[in-house]
Amino acid sequence: MPSFDLDGRLALLRTRLRRDPTQPPRVWVRRHWPWLTLLGLAIAGVAFLDVWLVTCGFTGCPSAGEIRAFRPDEGGRILDRNGRLIGRLASIKRVNVPLSDVPPHVRAAFIATEDRRFFRHHGVDWRGSVRAVVRNVSAFQVREGFSTITMQVARNTFLARRWNGRSFKRKLVELRMARLIEKALTKDQILELYLNVIYLGNGVHGVEAASRDLFGKSVARVNIAEGAMLAALPKAPSVYTPRRNRKRAQRRRDLVLQLMVREGYLPQRMAMQAVDAPLRVAEREWRPNELGEPTALDAVRALVDSVAPDAQKEGDITVYTTLDATAQAAADRAVARHAAAIDRSTRGAPVQGALVALDPHTGDIRALVSGRRVQRGGFNRAIAAHRQPGSAFKPFVYAAALDAGHTPATLVDDEPIELRRGGQVWAPRNYDDQYLGRTTMRRALMKSANAATVRFAQSVGEARVVAVAHRSGIRSKLPAVPSISLGAVEVTPLELVTAYAPFANGGLRVKPRLVRRIEAADGTPLWSIETEREAVMDPRTAFQITSMLQGVVNEGTGTAIRNYGVRGPVAGKTGTTNNGTDVWFVGYTPSLVAGIWFGHDTPRPLGGGASGGRLAAPAWADFYLRGWRGRRDEAFVVPAGLAQHTIDPETGDLAGEYCPHRDAEWFRLGTEPQQWCRVHVAPQFEEERFPDDAPPGSRGGRNGDAGGGWMQDVGKRLGKIFGRIRL
Repeated sequence: MPSFDLDGRLALLRTRLRRDPTQPPRVWVRRHWPWLTLLGLAIAGVAFLDVWLVTCGFTGCPSAGEIRAFRPDEGGRILDRNGRLIGRLASIKRVNVPLSDVPPHVRAAFIATEDRRFFRHHGVDWRGSVRAVVRNVSAFQVREGFSTITMQVARNTFLARRWNGRSFKRKLVELRMARLIEKALTKDQILELYLNVIYLGNGVHGVEAASRDLFGKSVARVNIAEGAMLAALPKAPSVYTPRRNRKRAQRRRDLVLQLMVREGYLPQRMAMQAVDAPLRVAEREWRPNELGEPTALDAVRALVDSVAPDAQKEGDITVYTTLDATAQAAADRAVARHAAAIDRSTRGAPVQGALVALDPHTGDIRALVSGRRVQRGGFNRAIAAHRQPGSAFKPFVYAAALDAGHTPATLVDDEPIELRRGGQVWAPRNYDDQYLGRTTMRRALMKSANAATVRFAQSVGEARVVAVAHRSGIRSKLPAVPSISLGAVEVTPLELVTAYAPFANGGLRVKPRLVRRIEAADGTPLWSIETEREAVMDPRTAFQITSMLQGVVNEGTGTAIRNYGVRGPVAGKTGTTNNGTDVWFVGYTPSLVAGIWFGHDTPRPLGGGASGGRLAAPAWADFYLRGWRGRRDEAFVVPAGLAQHTIDPETGDLAGEYCPHRDAEWFRLGTEPQQWCRVHVAPQFEEERFPDDAPPGSRGGRNGDAGGGWMQDVGKRLGKIFGRIRL
């Protein structure tokens, strides 16, 4: 059989390709064009492949600095305003740990099982590759892989987001990436990365998370047998998990122990002891950030997806929120606890609740409760639920009245009223049909008098009320109809709380802010937003409303706040809709404005006696005491242009010495009452009356008889008068 002469064949090829000097070049090219075409294609193919590999498949290879800075995703961090970790953006079951926290026997188990020549190769184990190819070819199937630990790091880090599925192209790029990783990192750094990124089943990544999931403890505390069990998982996590098939998992664990013995990491005696050790698995799976997670985090995630949809492609981003962890925990607890109490009292369908608390000076949201239970991607009642605020809307009516020239001492009739419009009659009633009669604006707001409020709205016009509410921060459409004065419109809790902020801060509308900024893992800013404020209300009007709303808390429908133990400057308003369908309390201090709502998702009565003062105000007080008490609140700042006077609430005049009720009231300069109360004056001392047949002298000496006479009578009267004078 003739042998193949390679040298002769090459010599013949060179002879054929050598150009004849007597022939023009074009003739030579025409004659040999098939060979030249093949040669050109081969050169171009080699060049293309080289460029393709150098650029990691034209997607760009990471630089050495990027490789060194890489950190496996933990789902991103969500921080509160004080920098405390309160949750993760994504539910990734991974906890990164340094290599020093992983016991040597755990490291040895993975190396012996996954890449026994790890410390001797430079990213690619060519000897192992050849051995794997031979075994696979001889078996006519894939029985052994040749991925090294470094190649697995490349696959699970920089290639995870660029390439999907298995392919020859991906394997080539994986080889290239492994070489780059070996040049940029030390072996210990590569091993640390590997132990944090490797997938170990049940949605868990990394040895720390897997140890918590399987054994209920940190990887630093696992024994030799448990460490071998962890190393048994990478080959087929769902197959070898002890939760699925304990015997099969033990056989795989025992194999790992024998590999450790073979590679010199473990004495045979200790391996046998580990084989005999019982395999104890935690009863419950590890579920980070799912139980007890603040309800506000769902809104944070939605906001991040909206303002920075590509942010999470940057890796483990950090989201800096305006939330206060203590306030948020108290808010979640208050809504859940008091909603459950309403359930027990009504024995009806489960009641829902929502709460919003923000800084009135910046608009920064300190707490946000979307419902009594956490539900990923669920309906956010605090932001999106449109419900009637009832009497909690009344402060905007009174603010419009103050701007129109009324004062807190303006008298109004709180008596039944009927309004006719379009052939229909609207006759609003007071709660429990109790009316105040002739009363001041302060008392009408303090007692939440419906009839009086409607009369004020009629005096200024519903359009002006709507304008005040919109300027303050309510964005929902508000119809200018008579019933708007009693809150027969629909707003969201966030809108209503935001619209109360001008009352607390001196007339500035604020824009609610839940997230301050978003940063990439290396600190690069990805998105940010600044505080937005705008003057929309006369500071004097804002303070007058605040003063009257303090009366609501101290003496009116919101006294449950004080009864619950809240002290210090607090202003607020209750709200109850028809039939007790919705109950509210919106209250504020100089540093916080918060509103809470309870009701059913499908509107229905909350039961007999349901009111904002009875159901919502206690929940607000609970939240405040547990989530905000301890912040020092000074008194509300009195703006320039106001003066305080004491008035008689029955007449609206300056209170005299004998007025039985007195209200300290704030007036714009020039609007204060000018006359003293003329109803409650000095007591009238009526003459003593005696029977006509009384004996002489028994009339007190009025006719000069014995018994002291008229001078004694005058002396007694003067004594009473001077006795009232306090020095």
